[in-house]
Amino acid sequence: MAATCTYTGLNPEQKAAVRLCDRPALVLAGAGSGKTRVITHKIAYLINQKSIPAEQIVAVTFTNKAAREMEARVGKMLPDGTRGLTVSTFHSLGLKILRTELAAAGLKPGFTIFDNDDSLKVIKELMKGDGREEDIHERRRRISVWKNDNIAPEEAIQIAETDLNASAAKLFLAYQRQLRTYNAVDFDDLISLPLMLLREHADIHQRWRSRITCLLVDEYQDTNAAQYEFLRLIMGGRHGLTVVGDDDQSIYAWRGAHPENLDRLRQDFPELKVVKLEQNYRSTGHILSCANHLIANNPRTFEKNLWCDCGAGEPVRILACGGPEDEAEIVVSNIVTQRFKRRIKLGDIAILYRGNYQSRPLEKVLRLNRLAYRISGGQSFFERTEVKDILAYLRLVTNPDDDAAFLRIINVPRRQIGVATLEKLGLYAKERGVSLFVASQEMNLHSVLDKRVIARLEYFASLIREIKTCAQSESPDSAVRFLTGEIHYADWLREISRDQAAADRRCENIEELISWFKRMYEDSNLDLNDAIARMALLDMLDKDGGQDADDMINLMTLHAAKGLEFRHVYLIGFEEGLLPHQSSIDEENIEEERRLAYVGMTRAQRHLTISHARKRRRYGEDLSCQPSRFLAELPEEHIQLAGEEPPEVKKEAGRANIANLKAILNQH
Repeated sequence: MAATCTYTGLNPEQKAAVRLCDRPALVLAGAGSGKTRVITHKIAYLINQKSIPAEQIVAVTFTNKAAREMEARVGKMLPDGTRGLTVSTFHSLGLKILRTELAAAGLKPGFTIFDNDDSLKVIKELMKGDGREEDIHERRRRISVWKNDNIAPEEAIQIAETDLNASAAKLFLAYQRQLRTYNAVDFDDLISLPLMLLREHADIHQRWRSRITCLLVDEYQDTNAAQYEFLRLIMGGRHGLTVVGDDDQSIYAWRGAHPENLDRLRQDFPELKVVKLEQNYRSTGHILSCANHLIANNPRTFEKNLWCDCGAGEPVRILACGGPEDEAEIVVSNIVTQRFKRRIKLGDIAILYRGNYQSRPLEKVLRLNRLAYRISGGQSFFERTEVKDILAYLRLVTNPDDDAAFLRIINVPRRQIGVATLEKLGLYAKERGVSLFVASQEMNLHSVLDKRVIARLEYFASLIREIKTCAQSESPDSAVRFLTGEIHYADWLREISRDQAAADRRCENIEELISWFKRMYEDSNLDLNDAIARMALLDMLDKDGGQDADDMINLMTLHAAKGLEFRHVYLIGFEEGLLPHQSSIDEENIEEERRLAYVGMTRAQRHLTISHARKRRRYGEDLSCQPSRFLAELPEEHIQLAGEEPPEVKKEAGRANIANLKAILNQH
């Protein structure tokens, strides 16, 4: 029975990928070819057929949403056989290693995970206020690139070829030292620090190699240099490695992904076996033919050609529009027509674009037509001010060395502790070699601050100690509720919000945060330290991975659409300078832009429409636009230009627009 379960619904190539266990495996999974199905079935096969203990199997991917989906699928296949199985993101696995190897990593219990805002504050402080805002962001980006490329600060200093890079490398070194002072790590450290431990500590390396017999990696084409080195150290010389990916969908070079890691696999794992998944279960023949022709113009590490057995479907439609407003009206009019013609749900529709600003004309026309929509990539729950305030309190409770948290909340609510006081406290703390929180409680502080200020600091310190005492004896959600009550946070929100409705919404967000803590405690028995770490990762990894929308049209960038699928897809802005983007044209780096267009096209299940405008407004004036070169790469026999539709289709469009107009009028 177990064997039957393991192969349910798999095609011959998928079965081959699942059964391949005596050699390292590279599964080249084209868009819509069922890669998640292969990974989940292979986990079941390893446990059922190969008798690999679940606790020795690790599957990693890039978002919490993908990890949850994978874990849920495996759980359905093996309800009793997944105890101890690890299905997580790379960063969650790195966090697990750091929490296990604290001493070797130079960390103390309760260390903080800094988000991007926290990191920028540290860098700004180290730059002593010099440099424009964009300079600070550029230094942060440069440091992130070094970490993702597996380059330590000392090495960055040695290889610097310009004064600018030398200055950034020295800042990198100071930044890492400052993080250690704060007992903190940033998001990139969750990979780079575990990698350092594996390299420099033979006992740790051997311990984790013995714990991980089989490693399965999803979305392999998105790995960076540090992630590749991590998996090489864990699995080098063994057959338990399976990576699943698609070089044609590598679209994240701008954030450190190395598609050349596919080639490195063949070098470092000479016994590597490649299995291609080319049968597509998502799209129709016309859509796949266009996608195949487009991507064939790229140099490719591995050749593959997607095919399907669901029929040709309808040709890909190309819409020529006057400008962005005209494009929005034509696209929305087409959506109205399709709703009338096919009775489709709004949630089955996606409008994809290269840049977020392209959504503005669409939003206006969608609102006029009373069509519900949602924009992916909006403000994360964890980015909201009130949520960050409470989490900063809790970070300081669990890690008294967290100066970033201290500075955020010392005057939330107001405590009359001004900038001059904080500067004096900072100098005192630096001289003493302690954190701001520790310094605020020292007996000698009276030498630099007056009694009234010291009393306010002492009150704040006593508050943090009370919250910590509560957290040690109560559940995390109870501790958070105690905290919000003690600082009268609801009153503070009413004071600073523009109106009562805004204050109520912010109070509701705090209640939702408390509910999160309660669920984590009830589901996983997490204490406050672990819950804070878990929430930091939820924020960083899930900003684009929320729950499915209701019946609303999906508006999102092409990057955000990766991994998703919709029955009806509209790709707008196929113009030179937009897709491909002008920066890529200037850098003569068109390949990733072509992969981005390919990703957008292969999101479509049944209908694909591509639009381009003849002019767009830039720098305050209307400029002529040329159609994207990618349109010329599509085969004529698989596309249909606007205006070439049969007469009956045009009649249906007219009836649909009239019906929609009547529906709007009847609502008044």
